[in-house]
Amino acid sequence: MSTSSRPAPDQPALFDPAPPPPPPERSGGTGAQDALFDLGEPAAAVAWTEGPRAAFDLETTGRDPLEARIVTASIVRTDAAGEVLDEWEWLADPGVEIPAEAAAVHGVTTERARAEGLPAGRVVAEIAAVLGGLFAAGTPVLVFNASYDFTVLAREGARHGVAVPEPFPVLDPYVLNKQVHRYRRGKRTLGALCEEYGVELTAAHTSAADSLATERLAVLMARRFPELVRPAAELHADQVGWAAAQAASLQEYFRRTRPDAVVDGAWPLRAPGTGGPGA
Repeated sequence: MSTSSRPAPDQPALFDPAPPPPPPERSGGTGAQDALFDLGEPAAAVAWTEGPRAAFDLETTGRDPLEARIVTASIVRTDAAGEVLDEWEWLADPGVEIPAEAAAVHGVTTERARAEGLPAGRVVAEIAAVLGGLFAAGTPVLVFNASYDFTVLAREGARHGVAVPEPFPVLDPYVLNKQVHRYRRGKRTLGALCEEYGVELTAAHTSAADSLATERLAVLMARRFPELVRPAAELHADQVGWAAAQAASLQEYFRRTRPDAVVDGAWPLRAPGTGGPGA
């Protein structure tokens, strides 16, 4: 794991379903006794654009989130102005072969993962610790196609006996864009939307580049669509319903040619047995 940190402002506690696991040590820090975040005093709900936020991305071994294993992961935390406060990066040895088609996307081969990667269980535990601290602080976590990443993480937690935090509050530019720009034509991949909004994405399909691009994209979307400038908890709740409705519409479209098509609309975690492709 590679980490860096800068002084961070106090953040309000908003949601804490269970005590998060202790945070991993930070490079150059004073040890595991250091607090991951200063939670500060609770504050009135404000629009997510007005406070600190984070972005999270995984690169994996495959498209099915129920089977995919983590290869790389990144979390970036910014302040309200978008300045990076903290960065975390991981390279994991997933414990299985990385298919050639997956390696061609993110650039990590089985040989490199085995030689340089941390054990998968340790990576899952460290990701869970950082996300647990963010969610406990009420910091919104932005994830493109969040139901893929959080389902992968949950499944990896089950494999390695690691408790992962409940994802809340989460903002998903993929779901948000489908809601506010409903009749947009063309692909809604991270790369396509970044190109539309003028977000630089020079190393697509690396977790570090994708996570920071997700944060930049979400902010620009909020500028174009003011209805997205609301408290993160409210938007999280709305996205649960929006994702379900979007999936139902897509399923109806697919069933014109594929009567047995099933599109899982669960968000931000998919149900067992309904994996489907990731983004």
